[in-house]
Amino acid sequence: MASAAANVLLLPEAGSGHLMSLIEAGKLLLGHGVGDAGRAVTVTVLVVRPATAESAAEVDAHVERVEASGIGVRFHRLPAVEPPMDWAASNVQEFKSRFMQLQAPHVKAAAVELGAAALVVDFFATGVLDAAREIGVPTYVYFTSTAALLALMLRLPALEEEVPVDFEEFEGTVDVPGLPPLPGGSLPGFMARKKSPNFTWFVYHGRRFMDADGIIINTVAELEPGPLAAINDGRCVPGRQAPPLYPIGPVLDLEAKEPSNADCVRWLNAQPPGSVLFLCFGSMGWFDAAKAHEVAEGLERSGHRFLWALRGPPAAGSVHPTEADLGELLPEGFTERTKERGLVWPRWAPQKEILSHAAVGGFVTHCGWNSTLESLWHGVPLVPWPLYAEQRLNAFELVSVVGVAVPLRVDRRRDNFVEAAELERAVRSLMGGGEEEGEAEGRKAREKAAEMKAVCRNAVAEGGSSHAALQRMRGAIREGLSPHRHR
Repeated sequence: MASAAANVLLLPEAGSGHLMSLIEAGKLLLGHGVGDAGRAVTVTVLVVRPATAESAAEVDAHVERVEASGIGVRFHRLPAVEPPMDWAASNVQEFKSRFMQLQAPHVKAAAVELGAAALVVDFFATGVLDAAREIGVPTYVYFTSTAALLALMLRLPALEEEVPVDFEEFEGTVDVPGLPPLPGGSLPGFMARKKSPNFTWFVYHGRRFMDADGIIINTVAELEPGPLAAINDGRCVPGRQAPPLYPIGPVLDLEAKEPSNADCVRWLNAQPPGSVLFLCFGSMGWFDAAKAHEVAEGLERSGHRFLWALRGPPAAGSVHPTEADLGELLPEGFTERTKERGLVWPRWAPQKEILSHAAVGGFVTHCGWNSTLESLWHGVPLVPWPLYAEQRLNAFELVSVVGVAVPLRVDRRRDNFVEAAELERAVRSLMGGGEEEGEAEGRKAREKAAEMKAVCRNAVAEGGSSHAALQRMRGAIREGLSPHRHR
Protein backbone atom coordinates (compact mmCIF):
# COMPACT_ATOMS: atom_id res chain seq x y z
CA MET A 1 0.00 0.00 0.00
CA ALA A 2 1.30 3.45 -0.88
CA SER A 3 2.19 5.62 2.08
CA ALA A 4 0.75 9.08 2.66
CA ALA A 5 1.82 11.89 0.39
CA ALA A 6 4.75 14.06 1.43
CA ASN A 7 3.46 17.64 1.62
CA VAL A 8 6.12 20.09 0.43
CA LEU A 9 5.51 23.72 1.39
CA LEU A 10 6.85 26.48 -0.84
CA LEU A 11 7.49 29.98 0.52
CA PRO A 12 8.02 32.43 -2.37
CA GLU A 13 8.77 36.12 -2.12
CA ALA A 14 5.82 37.96 -3.67
CA GLY A 15 7.64 39.51 -6.66
CA SER A 16 6.43 37.97 -9.93
CA GLY A 17 9.84 36.61 -10.95
CA HIS A 18 10.19 34.85 -7.58
CA LEU A 19 6.57 33.73 -7.09
CA MET A 20 6.03 32.27 -10.55
CA SER A 21 9.45 30.61 -10.68
CA LEU A 22 8.88 28.78 -7.40
CA ILE A 23 5.37 27.76 -8.48
CA GLU A 24 6.88 26.33 -11.68
CA ALA A 25 9.40 24.42 -9.55
CA GLY A 26 6.43 23.09 -7.57
CA LYS A 27 4.84 21.90 -10.81
CA LEU A 28 8.03 19.98 -11.57
CA LEU A 29 7.81 18.24 -8.21
CA LEU A 30 4.23 17.25 -8.95
CA GLY A 31 5.02 16.28 -12.51
CA HIS A 32 7.14 13.36 -11.40
CA GLY A 33 4.19 11.92 -9.45
CA VAL A 34 5.25 8.87 -7.48
CA GLY A 35 8.76 7.95 -6.43
CA ASP A 36 10.39 4.54 -6.12
CA ALA A 37 8.86 4.00 -2.70
CA GLY A 38 5.37 4.74 -4.02
CA ARG A 39 5.07 7.89 -1.95
CA ALA A 40 3.50 10.81 -3.80
CA VAL A 41 4.43 14.45 -3.33
CA THR A 42 1.90 17.21 -2.81
CA VAL A 43 2.79 20.88 -3.10
CA THR A 44 1.32 23.75 -1.09
CA VAL A 45 2.35 27.35 -1.74
CA LEU A 46 2.37 29.62 1.31
CA VAL A 47 1.05 32.92 -0.02
CA VAL A 48 2.53 36.02 1.61
CA ARG A 49 0.22 39.04 1.54
CA PRO A 50 2.26 41.81 -0.13
CA ALA A 51 2.66 45.26 1.38
CA THR A 52 0.87 47.17 -1.39
CA ALA A 53 -2.54 46.85 -3.00
CA GLU A 54 -0.95 46.78 -6.47
CA SER A 55 1.31 43.83 -5.59
CA ALA A 56 -1.52 42.05 -3.76
CA ALA A 57 -3.71 42.25 -6.87
CA GLU A 58 -0.86 40.86 -8.95
CA VAL A 59 -0.32 37.94 -6.57
CA ASP A 60 -4.06 37.21 -6.46
CA ALA A 61 -4.18 37.10 -10.26
CA HIS A 62 -1.26 34.64 -10.39
CA VAL A 63 -2.83 32.41 -7.74
CA GLU A 64 -6.25 32.40 -9.41
CA ARG A 65 -4.70 31.51 -12.77
CA VAL A 66 -2.78 28.55 -11.31
CA GLU A 67 -5.79 27.35 -9.30
CA ALA A 68 -7.97 27.49 -12.42
CA SER A 69 -5.45 25.40 -14.37
CA GLY A 70 -6.24 22.34 -12.26
CA ILE A 71 -2.62 21.17 -12.06
CA GLY A 72 -2.88 20.33 -8.37
CA VAL A 73 -0.74 23.01 -6.72
CA ARG A 74 -2.48 24.05 -3.50
CA PHE A 75 -2.39 27.46 -1.83
CA HIS A 76 -2.42 28.46 1.83
CA ARG A 77 -2.65 32.18 2.59
CA LEU A 78 -0.56 33.39 5.52
CA PRO A 79 -1.97 36.08 7.83
CA ALA A 80 -1.18 39.64 6.81
CA VAL A 81 1.94 41.10 8.39
CA GLU A 82 2.53 44.79 9.03
CA PRO A 83 5.31 45.98 6.69
CA PRO A 84 8.58 46.66 8.53
CA MET A 85 9.08 50.09 6.93
CA ASP A 86 7.95 52.34 4.12
CA TRP A 87 8.60 50.03 1.17
CA ALA A 88 8.77 52.86 -1.35
CA ALA A 89 11.50 54.73 0.54
CA SER A 90 13.51 51.73 1.65
CA ASN A 91 16.24 49.66 0.12
CA VAL A 92 14.38 46.97 -1.82
CA GLN A 93 16.52 44.02 -0.73
CA GLU A 94 16.35 45.11 2.90
CA PHE A 95 12.58 45.45 2.73
CA LYS A 96 12.08 42.02 1.14
CA SER A 97 14.40 40.31 3.62
CA ARG A 98 12.86 41.90 6.71
CA PHE A 99 9.32 41.38 5.44
CA MET A 100 9.97 37.68 4.81
CA GLN A 101 11.63 37.29 8.20
CA LEU A 102 8.43 38.58 9.84
CA GLN A 103 6.55 35.65 8.31
CA ALA A 104 8.50 33.14 10.46
CA PRO A 105 5.84 32.46 13.16
CA HIS A 106 3.10 32.06 10.55
CA VAL A 107 5.27 29.75 8.45
CA LYS A 108 6.00 27.64 11.55
CA ALA A 109 2.28 27.41 12.38
CA ALA A 110 1.41 26.48 8.79
CA ALA A 111 4.11 23.79 8.70
CA VAL A 112 2.58 22.17 11.79
CA GLU A 113 -1.01 22.55 10.57
CA LEU A 114 -0.28 21.20 7.09
CA GLY A 115 2.06 18.41 8.17
CA ALA A 116 5.05 19.64 6.17
CA ALA A 117 7.53 17.02 4.98
CA ALA A 118 9.81 19.81 3.78
CA LEU A 119 9.86 23.57 3.34
CA VAL A 120 11.34 25.26 0.26
CA VAL A 121 12.00 28.98 0.83
CA ASP A 122 12.88 31.80 -1.53
CA PHE A 123 16.44 33.04 -1.06
CA PHE A 124 15.12 36.27 0.49
CA ALA A 125 13.47 34.16 3.21
CA THR A 126 16.45 32.56 4.96
CA GLY A 127 15.25 34.39 8.09
CA VAL A 128 12.65 31.61 8.58
CA LEU A 129 15.18 28.74 8.63
CA ASP A 130 15.42 28.68 12.42
CA ALA A 131 11.64 28.52 12.87
CA ALA A 132 11.46 25.48 10.58
CA ARG A 133 14.43 23.87 12.33
CA GLU A 134 12.65 24.22 15.69
CA ILE A 135 9.92 21.84 14.51
CA GLY A 136 12.29 19.50 12.68
CA VAL A 137 11.19 20.31 9.13
CA PRO A 138 13.98 19.91 6.53
CA THR A 139 14.38 23.23 4.74
CA TYR A 140 15.67 23.95 1.25
CA VAL A 141 16.55 27.29 -0.33
CA TYR A 142 15.20 27.99 -3.81
CA PHE A 143 17.67 30.19 -5.68
CA THR A 144 15.97 32.00 -8.56
CA SER A 145 19.20 33.30 -10.11
CA THR A 146 22.52 31.93 -11.32
CA ALA A 147 25.02 29.60 -9.72
CA ALA A 148 27.50 32.45 -10.27
CA LEU A 149 25.48 34.73 -7.95
CA LEU A 150 25.16 31.91 -5.44
CA ALA A 151 28.94 31.43 -5.46
CA LEU A 152 29.42 35.18 -5.01
CA MET A 153 26.97 35.32 -2.09
CA LEU A 154 28.65 32.38 -0.38
CA ARG A 155 31.96 34.23 -0.79
CA LEU A 156 30.53 37.57 0.32
CA PRO A 157 31.24 37.34 4.07
CA ALA A 158 34.94 36.76 3.24
CA LEU A 159 35.00 39.34 0.43
CA GLU A 160 33.70 41.96 2.84
CA GLU A 161 36.95 41.56 4.77
CA GLU A 162 39.25 41.11 1.75
CA VAL A 163 38.25 44.24 -0.19
CA PRO A 164 39.27 47.32 1.84
CA VAL A 165 36.92 49.85 0.16
CA ASP A 166 33.29 50.00 -0.91
CA PHE A 167 32.76 47.86 -4.00
CA GLU A 168 31.47 50.85 -5.98
CA GLU A 169 34.96 52.38 -5.57
CA PHE A 170 36.84 49.14 -6.22
CA GLU A 171 38.68 49.17 -9.55
CA GLY A 172 40.28 45.74 -9.36
CA THR A 173 38.82 42.27 -9.76
CA VAL A 174 37.39 39.93 -7.15
CA ASP A 175 37.87 36.20 -6.92
CA VAL A 176 34.65 34.22 -7.26
CA PRO A 177 35.52 30.51 -7.50
CA GLY A 178 34.39 29.01 -10.79
CA LEU A 179 34.46 32.33 -12.66
CA PRO A 180 37.21 34.32 -14.38
CA PRO A 181 38.43 37.34 -12.35
CA LEU A 182 35.29 39.44 -11.87
CA PRO A 183 35.67 43.19 -12.53
CA GLY A 184 34.34 45.44 -9.78
CA GLY A 185 32.01 47.07 -12.31
CA SER A 186 30.26 43.73 -12.88
CA LEU A 187 29.29 43.27 -9.24
CA PRO A 188 25.57 43.58 -8.45
CA GLY A 189 24.36 47.08 -7.60
CA PHE A 190 23.16 46.05 -4.14
CA MET A 191 26.80 45.36 -3.20
CA ALA A 192 27.92 48.93 -3.88
CA ARG A 193 28.26 50.16 -0.28
CA LYS A 194 29.26 47.92 2.60
CA LYS A 195 27.39 49.97 5.17
CA SER A 196 24.08 49.80 3.26
CA PRO A 197 21.34 47.58 4.71
CA ASN A 198 21.07 45.80 1.36
CA PHE A 199 24.70 44.68 1.56
CA THR A 200 24.28 43.60 5.19
CA TRP A 201 21.31 41.43 4.27
CA PHE A 202 23.12 39.78 1.39
CA VAL A 203 26.00 38.89 3.70
CA TYR A 204 23.39 37.43 6.08
CA HIS A 205 21.73 35.37 3.34
CA GLY A 206 25.14 34.18 2.11
CA ARG A 207 25.88 32.82 5.58
CA ARG A 208 22.44 31.24 6.03
CA PHE A 209 22.49 29.33 2.74
CA MET A 210 25.07 27.07 4.39
CA ASP A 211 22.51 26.10 7.06
CA ALA A 212 19.96 24.75 4.57
CA ASP A 213 19.40 21.05 3.91
CA GLY A 214 19.83 21.69 0.19
CA ILE A 215 19.88 24.48 -2.39
CA ILE A 216 17.67 24.23 -5.46
CA ILE A 217 18.98 26.41 -8.31
CA ASN A 218 17.22 27.56 -11.45
CA THR A 219 20.16 26.75 -13.68
CA VAL A 220 21.54 23.93 -15.82
CA ALA A 221 24.65 21.96 -14.86
CA GLU A 222 26.11 22.26 -18.37
CA LEU A 223 25.41 26.01 -18.49
CA GLU A 224 27.36 26.86 -15.30
CA PRO A 225 29.73 23.97 -14.60
CA GLY A 226 32.44 26.19 -13.06
CA PRO A 227 30.45 27.87 -10.27
CA LEU A 228 28.53 24.67 -9.45
CA ALA A 229 31.76 22.69 -9.12
CA ALA A 230 33.32 25.43 -6.99
CA ILE A 231 30.38 25.38 -4.58
CA ASN A 232 30.28 21.59 -4.43
CA ASP A 233 34.03 21.37 -3.86
CA GLY A 234 33.91 23.74 -0.88
CA ARG A 235 35.97 26.49 -2.56
CA CYS A 236 33.44 29.24 -1.81
CA VAL A 237 33.40 28.71 1.96
CA PRO A 238 36.68 26.95 2.81
CA GLY A 239 36.41 24.48 5.66
CA ARG A 240 32.67 23.89 5.28
CA GLN A 241 30.85 21.54 2.94
CA ALA A 242 28.02 23.29 1.12
CA PRO A 243 24.56 21.74 1.26
CA PRO A 244 23.63 19.45 -1.64
CA LEU A 245 22.92 21.39 -4.86
CA TYR A 246 19.99 20.63 -7.12
CA PRO A 247 20.33 22.48 -10.46
CA ILE A 248 16.87 21.72 -11.95
CA GLY A 249 16.62 24.50 -14.55
CA PRO A 250 15.57 25.97 -16.75
CA VAL A 251 12.47 26.36 -14.58
CA LEU A 252 10.09 27.99 -17.05
CA ASP A 253 6.39 27.89 -17.83
CA LEU A 254 6.69 26.01 -21.12
CA GLU A 255 3.12 24.78 -21.46
CA ALA A 256 1.63 25.43 -24.89
CA LYS A 257 -0.55 28.52 -24.87
CA GLU A 258 -3.09 29.84 -27.30
CA PRO A 259 -1.41 32.41 -29.59
CA SER A 260 -1.93 35.92 -28.20
CA ASN A 261 -2.94 37.30 -31.61
CA ALA A 262 -1.24 40.55 -30.58
CA ASP A 263 -0.52 42.96 -33.42
CA CYS A 264 3.21 42.73 -32.69
CA VAL A 265 3.15 38.96 -33.24
CA ARG A 266 1.16 39.35 -36.45
CA TRP A 267 3.82 41.85 -37.58
CA LEU A 268 6.51 39.22 -36.87
CA ASN A 269 4.67 36.71 -39.03
CA ALA A 270 5.50 38.84 -42.09
CA GLN A 271 9.26 39.03 -41.37
CA PRO A 272 11.98 36.70 -42.74
CA PRO A 273 13.38 33.98 -40.44
CA GLY A 274 16.04 35.12 -37.97
CA SER A 275 15.89 38.73 -39.21
CA VAL A 276 14.35 40.62 -36.28
CA LEU A 277 16.09 42.04 -33.21
CA PHE A 278 13.78 42.01 -30.19
CA LEU A 279 14.31 44.64 -27.47
CA CYS A 280 12.51 44.19 -24.14
CA PHE A 281 13.54 45.15 -20.60
CA GLY A 282 11.43 43.21 -18.13
CA SER A 283 8.53 44.02 -15.86
CA MET A 284 10.24 47.09 -14.37
CA GLY A 285 12.30 48.37 -17.30
CA TRP A 286 11.39 51.72 -18.84
CA PHE A 287 13.23 54.49 -20.68
CA ASP A 288 13.09 58.26 -20.59
CA ALA A 289 13.30 60.33 -23.79
CA ALA A 290 17.10 60.70 -23.65
CA LYS A 291 17.69 56.92 -23.57
CA ALA A 292 14.92 56.23 -26.07
CA HIS A 293 16.43 58.72 -28.55
CA GLU A 294 19.79 56.93 -28.39
CA VAL A 295 18.15 53.53 -28.91
CA ALA A 296 16.12 54.86 -31.84
CA GLU A 297 19.19 56.36 -33.49
CA GLY A 298 21.22 53.19 -32.97
CA LEU A 299 18.48 50.99 -34.41
CA GLU A 300 17.95 53.26 -37.39
CA ARG A 301 21.66 53.36 -38.21
CA SER A 302 22.07 49.58 -37.81
CA GLY A 303 19.81 48.90 -40.76
CA HIS A 304 18.34 45.79 -39.09
CA ARG A 305 14.73 44.86 -38.52
CA PHE A 306 13.53 45.32 -34.94
CA LEU A 307 10.62 44.87 -32.56
CA TRP A 308 11.08 47.21 -29.59
CA ALA A 309 8.88 46.92 -26.49
CA LEU A 310 9.20 50.47 -25.14
CA ARG A 311 7.59 51.36 -21.82
CA GLY A 312 7.03 54.71 -20.11
CA PRO A 313 7.74 55.75 -16.50
CA PRO A 314 5.66 54.26 -13.65
CA ALA A 315 2.70 56.16 -12.27
CA ALA A 316 3.07 57.67 -8.80
CA GLY A 317 3.17 54.97 -6.12
CA SER A 318 3.84 52.16 -8.60
CA VAL A 319 6.99 50.33 -9.69
CA HIS A 320 5.53 49.08 -12.97
CA PRO A 321 6.05 50.94 -16.25
CA THR A 322 3.16 52.53 -18.09
CA GLU A 323 2.16 52.46 -21.74
CA ALA A 324 4.69 54.58 -23.61
CA ASP A 325 3.77 57.89 -25.21
CA LEU A 326 5.69 57.37 -28.44
CA GLY A 327 5.25 61.00 -29.46
CA GLU A 328 7.11 62.11 -26.33
CA LEU A 329 9.78 59.39 -26.27
CA LEU A 330 10.82 58.91 -29.90
CA PRO A 331 12.69 61.28 -32.23
CA GLU A 332 10.55 63.14 -34.71
CA GLY A 333 10.00 61.13 -37.89
CA PHE A 334 11.58 57.92 -36.53
CA THR A 335 8.45 55.79 -36.82
CA GLU A 336 7.82 56.92 -40.40
CA ARG A 337 11.44 56.40 -41.48
CA THR A 338 11.63 52.86 -40.08
CA LYS A 339 8.07 51.63 -40.68
CA GLU A 340 9.16 49.15 -43.38
CA ARG A 341 11.50 47.26 -41.04
CA GLY A 342 10.65 48.11 -37.46
CA LEU A 343 7.83 48.21 -34.92
CA VAL A 344 7.81 50.04 -31.58
CA TRP A 345 5.37 48.33 -29.23
CA PRO A 346 4.36 50.71 -26.39
CA ARG A 347 2.88 48.20 -23.93
CA TRP A 348 3.43 44.78 -22.38
CA ALA A 349 4.69 42.29 -24.96
CA PRO A 350 4.16 38.49 -24.94
CA GLN A 351 7.88 37.85 -24.52
CA LYS A 352 7.93 34.04 -24.53
CA GLU A 353 5.79 33.92 -27.65
CA ILE A 354 8.04 36.46 -29.37
CA LEU A 355 11.29 34.70 -28.42
CA SER A 356 9.89 31.43 -29.80
CA HIS A 357 9.04 33.06 -33.13
CA ALA A 358 11.10 32.00 -36.15
CA ALA A 359 11.57 35.63 -37.24
CA VAL A 360 13.50 36.60 -34.07
CA GLY A 361 17.28 36.37 -34.38
CA GLY A 362 18.55 38.38 -31.40
CA PHE A 363 17.47 39.81 -28.05
CA VAL A 364 18.51 43.08 -26.36
CA THR A 365 17.58 42.41 -22.74
CA HIS A 366 17.98 43.74 -19.20
CA CYS A 367 19.46 40.31 -18.44
CA GLY A 368 16.97 39.22 -15.80
CA TRP A 369 17.58 35.53 -15.28
CA ASN A 370 14.08 34.36 -16.26
CA SER A 371 14.28 36.34 -19.52
CA THR A 372 17.77 34.98 -20.17
CA LEU A 373 16.65 31.38 -19.71
CA GLU A 374 13.69 31.95 -22.02
CA SER A 375 16.08 33.29 -24.65
CA LEU A 376 18.48 30.35 -24.31
CA TRP A 377 15.62 27.84 -24.39
CA HIS A 378 14.77 29.18 -27.84
CA GLY A 379 18.40 29.53 -28.95
CA VAL A 380 18.27 33.33 -29.28
CA PRO A 381 21.63 35.12 -28.71
CA LEU A 382 21.74 38.23 -26.55
CA VAL A 383 22.93 41.79 -26.14
CA PRO A 384 22.87 42.41 -22.35
CA TRP A 385 21.80 45.86 -21.12
CA PRO A 386 21.71 45.35 -17.33
CA LEU A 387 19.56 47.78 -15.32
CA TYR A 388 19.36 46.61 -11.69
CA ALA A 389 19.76 43.74 -9.19
CA GLU A 390 22.32 41.10 -10.24
CA GLN A 391 22.01 41.80 -13.96
CA ARG A 392 25.57 43.15 -14.40
CA LEU A 393 26.92 39.84 -13.08
CA ASN A 394 24.60 37.95 -15.45
CA ALA A 395 25.86 40.05 -18.36
CA PHE A 396 29.50 39.32 -17.48
CA GLU A 397 28.88 35.58 -17.28
CA LEU A 398 26.87 35.42 -20.53
CA VAL A 399 29.56 37.30 -22.47
CA SER A 400 32.79 36.11 -20.85
CA VAL A 401 31.96 32.58 -19.74
CA VAL A 402 28.97 31.14 -21.62
CA GLY A 403 29.65 33.06 -24.83
CA VAL A 404 26.02 33.50 -25.92
CA ALA A 405 26.08 37.31 -25.83
CA VAL A 406 27.78 40.25 -27.52
CA PRO A 407 29.05 42.87 -25.03
CA LEU A 408 27.44 46.30 -24.75
CA ARG A 409 29.16 49.21 -22.99
CA VAL A 410 26.65 50.46 -20.43
CA ASP A 411 27.54 53.60 -18.45
CA ARG A 412 26.28 52.71 -14.98
CA ARG A 413 27.37 56.09 -13.63
CA ARG A 414 24.91 57.75 -16.05
CA ASP A 415 21.95 55.62 -14.97
CA ASN A 416 22.86 52.76 -17.34
CA PHE A 417 23.08 54.97 -20.42
CA VAL A 418 24.07 53.53 -23.81
CA GLU A 419 25.26 55.68 -26.70
CA ALA A 420 23.59 55.22 -30.09
CA ALA A 421 26.87 54.27 -31.80
CA GLU A 422 27.55 51.60 -29.18
CA LEU A 423 24.10 50.04 -29.62
CA GLU A 424 24.55 50.15 -33.40
CA ARG A 425 27.88 48.31 -33.09
CA ALA A 426 26.42 45.59 -30.84
CA VAL A 427 23.36 45.11 -33.06
CA ARG A 428 25.47 44.79 -36.21
CA SER A 429 27.72 42.30 -34.45
CA LEU A 430 24.88 40.15 -33.13
CA MET A 431 22.70 40.22 -36.25
CA GLY A 432 25.48 40.32 -38.86
CA GLY A 433 26.94 43.17 -40.88
CA GLY A 434 29.42 44.48 -38.32
CA GLU A 435 33.16 44.96 -38.71
CA GLU A 436 35.30 41.84 -39.05
CA GLU A 437 36.09 41.47 -35.32
CA GLY A 438 32.51 42.22 -34.29
CA GLU A 439 31.15 39.82 -36.90
CA ALA A 440 33.23 36.97 -35.42
CA GLU A 441 31.95 37.86 -31.95
CA GLY A 442 28.36 37.79 -33.16
CA ARG A 443 28.83 34.52 -35.03
CA LYS A 444 30.21 32.91 -31.88
CA ALA A 445 27.23 34.16 -29.84
CA ARG A 446 24.78 32.78 -32.40
CA GLU A 447 26.52 29.40 -32.47
CA LYS A 448 26.74 29.16 -28.68
CA ALA A 449 23.06 30.14 -28.27
CA ALA A 450 22.06 27.33 -30.64
CA GLU A 451 24.24 24.97 -28.60
CA MET A 452 22.65 26.12 -25.33
CA LYS A 453 19.17 25.55 -26.78
CA ALA A 454 20.05 21.87 -27.16
CA VAL A 455 21.74 21.80 -23.72
CA CYS A 456 18.66 23.22 -21.96
CA ARG A 457 16.25 20.86 -23.67
CA ASN A 458 18.42 17.80 -23.10
CA ALA A 459 18.85 18.70 -19.42
CA VAL A 460 15.13 18.53 -18.62
CA ALA A 461 14.48 15.41 -20.72
CA GLU A 462 14.46 12.02 -19.03
CA GLY A 463 18.04 11.11 -18.19
CA GLY A 464 19.23 14.72 -18.46
CA SER A 465 21.15 16.52 -15.72
CA SER A 466 18.24 18.66 -14.48
CA HIS A 467 15.85 15.71 -14.56
CA ALA A 468 18.34 13.70 -12.48
CA ALA A 469 18.77 16.59 -10.00
CA LEU A 470 15.00 16.82 -9.63
CA GLN A 471 14.80 13.10 -8.89
CA ARG A 472 17.58 13.39 -6.29
CA MET A 473 15.77 16.30 -4.65
CA ARG A 474 12.48 14.41 -4.57
CA GLY A 475 14.24 11.42 -3.09
CA ALA A 476 15.79 13.54 -0.34
CA ILE A 477 12.45 15.16 0.47
CA ARG A 478 10.55 11.89 0.35
CA GLU A 479 12.93 10.12 2.70
CA GLY A 480 13.23 13.12 5.00
CA LEU A 481 16.99 13.18 4.50
CA SER A 482 18.67 16.07 6.30
CA PRO A 483 22.43 15.56 6.28
CA HIS A 484 23.17 19.13 7.41
CA ARG A 485 20.54 19.48 10.12
CA HIS A 486 22.88 19.08 13.05
CA ARG A 487 25.83 20.95 11.64
